[in-house]
Amino acid sequence: MAPQVVDESAQRLPARKGSQTAAPSAAPAAPDPAASDPAASDPAAPEQAAPEQAAPEPAPERIDTELLIAASVLLADAALTAKQSGAELTGALFSWRFGLEALRRPGWALGTAVSCARALTGSGGLGFGANGGLIGELARMAGSVTYRRPAKVAMAVDAFALRIKAAAAEHPNLEAPAARRLTDAMVAGNRLEALRAMYGLIEQLGVTRALTTVSPVIMELLALLGMLDENPVNDGFSWVTLAGGVPTTDPFLGLPSSVLGFLNPGPGRAERVEPDTILAKVLATSRNDIVSYVNDIGALGNHGLALLRRVACADGAVRYVLLLPGTSFGLLSNSTPQDLVGAFDGLLRTDTTYTRAAKKLLRRAGVPTGSELMVVGHSLGGITAMNLASDVEVSSTYRLTHVVAIGSPIDSKRPADHTTQVISLVNKHDVIPGLDGRGPASPNDIPGSWVELAWLDESYDYPLSHAPQAYSDTLRGELPHYREQVNKLISAFDGEVVGNQPYMLRDK
Repeated sequence: MAPQVVDESAQRLPARKGSQTAAPSAAPAAPDPAASDPAASDPAAPEQAAPEQAAPEPAPERIDTELLIAASVLLADAALTAKQSGAELTGALFSWRFGLEALRRPGWALGTAVSCARALTGSGGLGFGANGGLIGELARMAGSVTYRRPAKVAMAVDAFALRIKAAAAEHPNLEAPAARRLTDAMVAGNRLEALRAMYGLIEQLGVTRALTTVSPVIMELLALLGMLDENPVNDGFSWVTLAGGVPTTDPFLGLPSSVLGFLNPGPGRAERVEPDTILAKVLATSRNDIVSYVNDIGALGNHGLALLRRVACADGAVRYVLLLPGTSFGLLSNSTPQDLVGAFDGLLRTDTTYTRAAKKLLRRAGVPTGSELMVVGHSLGGITAMNLASDVEVSSTYRLTHVVAIGSPIDSKRPADHTTQVISLVNKHDVIPGLDGRGPASPNDIPGSWVELAWLDESYDYPLSHAPQAYSDTLRGELPHYREQVNKLISAFDGEVVGNQPYMLRDK
């Protein structure tokens, strides 16, 4: 079963002020040759040579994005195969079995060792492709520090370059001279030129628009940075990104995700609180509608609040809805799970402080075992919703029927219960959903049972494009059929809201 991915971009890209020129209402009439040239009406006039017609302008280059992505997949497979071949050849060359055989047949062993060395280091072979094991990793690090580019790296770089080219077909701003200068420098491995290009892009567009411009290929650019710098420790980020996975290390230092566990160790805590006047007013008009849920999340803010709703549904059942807001960008870390450390932790791991606090919320609220539950989250809240869905304990305690993620990078996560309906809403100008590695030129797809609705709207600049209000405005305005589609999928929760209880979540 193919995943239901609906993309209604329609090339709605915002125009910069002053860049549009007024088009004439009608093309000017062609001049009458007889009126402007007397010789044309005088048969006795001598014949004149007909003016040469201008050559037609060449048609604009047509980019087949599917072909580019298919070619990038082939190159990525070849690069990963070359990497694996280098590891196997290195392992065989330095294995104890080879050493034992060398004692018995030294002549054969010498010839084999020379052939393997040529295959591993020669330009006609793997081009310094040793890796794996202690000696192989030392050789790989030496090659990285001395700027040796093995065949596997050359093919991987070409694969990333094709992905960037494919993304530019859908996001034309990537073809602007300033952005093109940056991507070309990254592909070439020229970090100094890349820094200059990024500075020029920020100087021209500002920080937010520059970030939004490169956001469709941010994972590819970070992977190129990790693969082509002198640091051999962070290469794992690049290879995982090439293979379509979610990296478990950072692209700069290569620090593992387990470090985030030390930075985000809280057991999680949930305390009942009373809503303030503004939140109470918003909740008073809430109903089972995706726009209403997004507005509720916006009213909750991102300073630690979450909401549990009890609904007496039309079929007589009592169901529950858990609303989880996203990240607070004020501080790297604060006393709630909704901070930047928690965001990175939630992206890379499932057992996080936010997940633990949400589980305690459900227990503290006394949600009965076996109850049907829908979790709706924005940004980090959507990540946490999927982390809850992937938790076997949660899935075995409650019937988690729906996960609705709004602007969340969740494509690498999977629910423990295959019957959980996952709905993902993505504004393609939003930087955050692409952090799971599945950008516009990614060859990877989502499971067949998922529903992904994507679009380009007028909220171009980040963070405006990521705000709950931007998603709410689009669903209410330009794309009401998306709203109707989501509401139909969650219609089991139609009914009377009989309880709205906010909770304050803390790290500990």
